[in-house]
Amino acid sequence: MQRTNRILGIEGGGTKTEWVLMARHADGIEIVERGALPASNLKLIGDDALSALFSVLPRDVSHVGAFLAGCGTEEDRGRLLGIATGQWPNALIRVGSDRDSAMATAFGGEDGIAVIAGTGAAVHGRRGGRIEKAGGWGQLLGDLGGGYHIAMRGLRVVLSHFDLNQKITPLAEEILRTLGLSRLQDLVEWAMQADKMSVARLAPCIFHAATSGEPEMLNVVQSGATILAEFTRAVAQRLEFNDVPVRLVGGLFTHHPDYVALFKYRLSILLPKAAVELCERSGAFGAAWLAEGNEERRAVESVKIVEAEKADHALPDDAKELATASTEQSNPRSMHLERLSTVELVNLFVSEERFVDQALAAVSDPIARGVELVSAALKGGGRLFYAGAGTSGRLGVLDASEIPPTFGMPPERVQGIIAGGLAALHRAVEGAEDQPGAGALAMIERGIKAGDVVCGIAASGRTPYVIGALLKARELGAGTMLVTCNPARPRTATPWDVEIDLPTGPEIITGSTRLKAGTATKLVLNILSTCAMIRLGKVRGNSMIDLNVSNLKLRDRGVRLVSRELAIPYEQARMRLENTGWNVRACLEANSAVLSKIASL
Repeated sequence: MQRTNRILGIEGGGTKTEWVLMARHADGIEIVERGALPASNLKLIGDDALSALFSVLPRDVSHVGAFLAGCGTEEDRGRLLGIATGQWPNALIRVGSDRDSAMATAFGGEDGIAVIAGTGAAVHGRRGGRIEKAGGWGQLLGDLGGGYHIAMRGLRVVLSHFDLNQKITPLAEEILRTLGLSRLQDLVEWAMQADKMSVARLAPCIFHAATSGEPEMLNVVQSGATILAEFTRAVAQRLEFNDVPVRLVGGLFTHHPDYVALFKYRLSILLPKAAVELCERSGAFGAAWLAEGNEERRAVESVKIVEAEKADHALPDDAKELATASTEQSNPRSMHLERLSTVELVNLFVSEERFVDQALAAVSDPIARGVELVSAALKGGGRLFYAGAGTSGRLGVLDASEIPPTFGMPPERVQGIIAGGLAALHRAVEGAEDQPGAGALAMIERGIKAGDVVCGIAASGRTPYVIGALLKARELGAGTMLVTCNPARPRTATPWDVEIDLPTGPEIITGSTRLKAGTATKLVLNILSTCAMIRLGKVRGNSMIDLNVSNLKLRDRGVRLVSRELAIPYEQARMRLENTGWNVRACLEANSAVLSKIASL
């Protein structure tokens, strides 16, 4: 089947960037690939960062449509066109605002009003070539009814309650839990540094509080829906629309049905004849539609795209591959868990841990090769990066975070990267692990280079984010390592420098890889980093001589270490440590220098 056009549609917003690659054949449209990347509001992203984001998208294209939030002026469009042209010099390129792609997604070339509510919000209407807009002035002046606006109003209410009566509301507790903060006072410091997208991500907390019956939060959500309905009426009146078709676009509508219902109710009072529908299709489809110059194809083309999208949702090959992974199989020893007593459950979990020991013993050789790879990189001034998603990503971040206090290594030398970013440390981030481009982009943004090592962590061995990161790391000249719990996984044509496949077997709870797989993976990471630190001289005997003495327990440990190594009383060791600023290595080396001087006399 010969393809005449390969069309890449990109819609960038304040929360994420969605893209779709489509191929037009003589008999229809095919969705070749699609995905999501970090946010790309043109006002909030630099040229280099946007170029890096574009660089991980498909290259073999004939048409590109890049429509980003914040692209509102001729100067903005010129800037965006220049960046896109630098990435796709041989493609036909069209650029514009995400409002344009939203309209194209919702209506194709037909007339109507699109109500957009995501991180920001705006109403965009078209009739007979005339265009009218309302809202969308940015978070400082407008964006009323969007995620940022709703989250900020909720945050203000939370802090007002605390100021007035020192009350921690259920919403305040949920916000602290979502952000991983300990105290409400910490929220103020967070808010002073948080960007628009970070604030907007708290909107689901406000919606949850509203649906749980908190009157003030219900008022916040209702007022958001009301102002968007009023904007819609204003646009309809200016366009002299009677039976106006209205499409609701954006994450606030697609993820919060109550917001759709509230908007419809408010608009039914203001515009009784309006026909309101939810448009769940990605704006990237509208971007692709515009890229090819389809203004004359109108609604028929939109129907074809919908049909192609339905076909795209068939179970992909990599999902079928995942179903056969050993980590996804049922454990015959844990059938009917609900029938077991508490003691029987505990004994079963304890007995299953023997498979962790067996799995580690089975892969001792590749683990040793991994230690050598990491040690050589760190000795040469390189860095170690862990890259993973979900539990695997959290384990990598955990191991990396322990290196500075334990071994005195600067934090930039061992780093953890998790799909979905900071938010994913506390909760699952929808779809974060399914984007190989996001993994590749993380490698670019972290400055991976020759001499570094990237250790991908994936229980199944096929996590797209991890594979994308490893492929880009290899392209950038870094060493590569993959840690899995699925020895039967399909191998890549070119293997990674080190591959560690732990045969932990099926989990007690099918697919719950935070159990045996998680335990075994954590131990492997412990071994890799700890043995590398030993090779770098961070351990004397079995003691940490570069530990960061940052609390009472560690001071006591440091004093006991010096006392033992120098064979001096505890108090004398404490005085020496105080004199060296609680630097254990400096204390021991100072004593060695004194002994050497005495020996030379």
